[in-house]
Amino acid sequence: MDNWLNNTWLFSEILRPFLDISILAVVFYQVYQHVLRSYGNYIAKALRGPITVFLVAYIFQLKTILWLYQLMSPFLVIAVAIVFQPELRKMLAKIGRKGWIVAEQQASAEKIDMIFAALQALSERGRGALIVFSRSLALRNVIETGTRLDAELSGALIMTIFEHDTLLHDGAVVVHNGRCIAAGCFLSLSKQENLRKSFGTRHRAALGVTEESDAVVLVLSEESGALSIAVDGVLYYDRSMDELKTFLRSLLTSNTGSSQSSDGERTSTLDDID
Repeated sequence: MDNWLNNTWLFSEILRPFLDISILAVVFYQVYQHVLRSYGNYIAKALRGPITVFLVAYIFQLKTILWLYQLMSPFLVIAVAIVFQPELRKMLAKIGRKGWIVAEQQASAEKIDMIFAALQALSERGRGALIVFSRSLALRNVIETGTRLDAELSGALIMTIFEHDTLLHDGAVVVHNGRCIAAGCFLSLSKQENLRKSFGTRHRAALGVTEESDAVVLVLSEESGALSIAVDGVLYYDRSMDELKTFLRSLLTSNTGSSQSSDGERTSTLDDID
């Protein structure tokens, strides 16, 4: 049966090439959508030189260089996986939120309202806060740095953690699927060099975790009372409660879970702040 099918003109000359081209087209399109569009600047700079050398060697059939590339290719794959580990994690998270991996639903609209009510009260009292909403990535390495709570998320709990000078108020609260998983968590700081000098540790920590994962972070400044949100390594600084509430709800409940639509444009009217 298999030999008969392979020997037919229709399958060997039309269907087989069509399947080859279609599958490769889908794979290349997905790579473009999830890797090059989001991380093209970093990857292109890193791979531009090696790819150029390989193309020259392939065109002019420089056998020694091609032999070296063939010999080193397994190690290059491992090196790329190590160097671009944060980017690959975010890429897989975005693929998962598009339906390739089933993600659980995030905090409900009612709980989001309670969180913002608590942040409003904390702002009036001159307190700061840092709340991390995990999405496709569970942030286990962050949770392990704090105190596990696994408590029902509520405004009263947020107020209790951040209002008084407790052992937990200086760290971040991690929220997942409507529950407060941990508090007093430490976040790695952003490596961006063009940040405002007025940004404190909370803002840099919020940017740092969103650079390494698909998390969304709410930041309440203790000094100025400004409420901000960080996502995908971008900080939207000092925005209104209503604006941030709508933006956060769209990030946590949308099908893609990303601050960018399929054509790469922002889904919100929030402007990027350096």
